[in-house]
Amino acid sequence: MAAHHQMSQRDRAEGGGQVGRVAALWRYPVKSMGAEALHEVDVSWKGLAGDRRWAFIRDGMVRSGFPWLTIRERPDMSAYHPSFVEPDRPDASGVLVRTPSGDEFDVVDPVLAGQLGEGVRVIKQDRGVFDAMPLSVISTQACASIGALVGAELDVLRFRPNLLIDTLGEEAFPEEAWVGHMLRVGGMRMRVDQRDKRCVMVNIEPGTTRRNRAILRAIARERQVCLGVYGSTVEPGRVAVGDPVWLDDRYGPERTAGR
Repeated sequence: MAAHHQMSQRDRAEGGGQVGRVAALWRYPVKSMGAEALHEVDVSWKGLAGDRRWAFIRDGMVRSGFPWLTIRERPDMSAYHPSFVEPDRPDASGVLVRTPSGDEFDVVDPVLAGQLGEGVRVIKQDRGVFDAMPLSVISTQACASIGALVGAELDVLRFRPNLLIDTLGEEAFPEEAWVGHMLRVGGMRMRVDQRDKRCVMVNIEPGTTRRNRAILRAIARERQVCLGVYGSTVEPGRVAVGDPVWLDDRYGPERTAGR
């Protein structure tokens, strides 16, 4: 095995260097609805272009800390598939949504909101509707490791990441060593801000809505309820599947504190 494969992710975080490659990219035009797989995408201060700009709000929850209608309340939401009317202008584009029954509605059509629940309505936020940070990252190794713990091959989309990274080395949860560091991914640089705290959504299989409660239990038992990491953009740019991922602390934590 080559020497650089024998280095741990923590060693790379200390000294820089390549940590992996982009294995897949996804955005979610409507929060909690189906993912759109991408070959390449522009990443701005507000995350991936077009990511989570639309969301549905539950009646009576607008003043709550979490008014959004999500897979937690409607497990079948991941079987609703949004697409951009103008894919080259995702942040400005209208959105069409194909329902599980095959019907297609404009995202603003009240008939669609009515299907999702009484008093549900849609909003658009240009800055994106994110639970924590605009970029969510997980490694193929972390997904496989949780799958091994529960004895199942898991669809990574149950974790709803933007970037799936295939890392160098054999560590089970390599991305945790990147917290507090910078990554250069294609033409974009990002700061890895924190681990991603998980909820019951990870138990729900995308599309089928089947539940496996062992998944969240394993994440809680083995990883303090965290899997994957959240980050924010330091330098906007374009990212493509296959791009190398480098530790790049030229913009170190001390230079970006308080941004």
